[in-house]
Amino acid sequence: MKHYGKYLKKHTEALIKDVGIERACHLTAKSKTTLGRYYSDFPEHADRFISVDSVANLESKASFPYITIALAELSGTTLSLNERANHDSKNESLNSKNFSLSQYILELSQRFAILIGDYHQSMEDGKISFNEGKRLHNEAVALQEVLTDIKLQLENMNS
Repeated sequence: MKHYGKYLKKHTEALIKDVGIERACHLTAKSKTTLGRYYSDFPEHADRFISVDSVANLESKASFPYITIALAELSGTTLSLNERANHDSKNESLNSKNFSLSQYILELSQRFAILIGDYHQSMEDGKISFNEGKRLHNEAVALQEVLTDIKLQLENMNS
């Protein structure tokens, strides 16, 4: 698998799980098995990736544009998320809660502390297991979402 393969597969898994597997099947017209292959890290599925139209359908319902951000990061591009669509996702963004900037900063600090704590706990035995890696990845994504919300808040203040 190329260097970016595992990275994209992890983001694909996060996207599908954010939307929910049943709903993802409906939105993409793909079976659970097919969707599972898109984020499987087994060698026989190394060259299988989710299609762009499926990504667009899923990200329109997800709480965060996982694949879009991952592709931007891989190309060294920085994206600015100026608006978030109103999603009927079970995960409500911080932006929809009308947080003040200080509340965002507090949330950022808490998320960062959790990430660092989880990292140190994972490294106690000198290596990060698969499950520990997933947990760290999920926390890093949550941290990224808070940073995006802070950026949106700051951009709205300057408008």
